[in-house]
Amino acid sequence: MKLAAALVATLLPFAANAAPEGYFDLAPGITLETGDTWISNGKRFRLYGIQSCLRGTAYTDGQGNKKDCGEASLAMLAAYIKDTKPICAPVAKLNGISYVVCYATVGSQRLDLAQIMVTSGYAFAALKTDGLPYHAPYAIAEQLAQQKKAGLWQFSDVQHPSILLSREANQRSRSAQP
Repeated sequence: MKLAAALVATLLPFAANAAPEGYFDLAPGITLETGDTWISNGKRFRLYGIQSCLRGTAYTDGQGNKKDCGEASLAMLAAYIKDTKPICAPVAKLNGISYVVCYATVGSQRLDLAQIMVTSGYAFAALKTDGLPYHAPYAIAEQLAQQKKAGLWQFSDVQHPSILLSREANQRSRSAQP
């Protein structure tokens, strides 16, 4: 009986830190692809409802230097993961990508990681083909971040990635027409 009590006492601190049922820890060892997508154990995951800056697109910083917008989004996601140790839960799977919601711990609060990324100005509300956001609260957070010139919004030449993706899709469809 003493052995069982000692075993429970030893394991209890670890169990308390584990992700709740249905969730998984966003832990070290993942490979970030973008500011919203990563690979873990051979599986691709993406934060639901947001779009990071596209890698290879540029913005001009305050000193007039061109910087990679996608790299800025990726660096912020990496920092938030490291600092807040999020837990995530899958919400949908499409084309081999698991879309997830993740909650970061800041102080004693659990906050939506995607919302943090958008509010801080390092991600954008993902838009559907009809131009409406997948998750309306992210569009509202994006508008507030833009008004406050938070994160990437402080740079006048930052372009919304959904607009860039839409233009690219339109050009492809025009060039495919006979």
